Amino acid sequence: MAVQTKTQSTGRFGRTGRRMLVVGAAVLASVVAWVVGEPLLGHDLVVQSPGQPVMDLGVGQIVFMAAVFSLVGWAALAILERFTARAVLIWTIAAFVVLAVSFVPFVSVEASSGSKIVLAVTHVALAAVLIPGLRLTSARY
Repeated sequence: MAVQTKTQSTGRFGRTGRRMLVVGAAVLASVVAWVVGEPLLGHDLVVQSPGQPVMDLGVGQIVFMAAVFSLVGWAALAILERFTARAVLIWTIAAFVVLAVSFVPFVSVEASSGSKIVLAVTHVALAAVLIPGLRLTSARY
């Protein structure tokens, strides 16, 4: 009986399929955070950046931004995997840095405290699914 290593085992969906599932789950986690915060708890996600018009962040904007950042994270990991054996470590550190930096705009935007908390939860929900999920799909993990 042959022993399969982690790099040989691609599972039922293959690496690409598993990464698509992770991206979908991360987007879904952000949407769930939005649903709990806006429709259920009533925190209307209205924000205004200095010099910009007021924006009411709906589910469409949440889905779009979560998908974009998830796909960029996937691409960054895939690129790093081609060039370094320490791709997962480098990517994980970078992902946590991006998460931390994503909170910086909260200081300058005008929004209610509840809205800022809901937005922060959407960021954390995305990261809580995306970071461990993509790490586990790496052949070098």
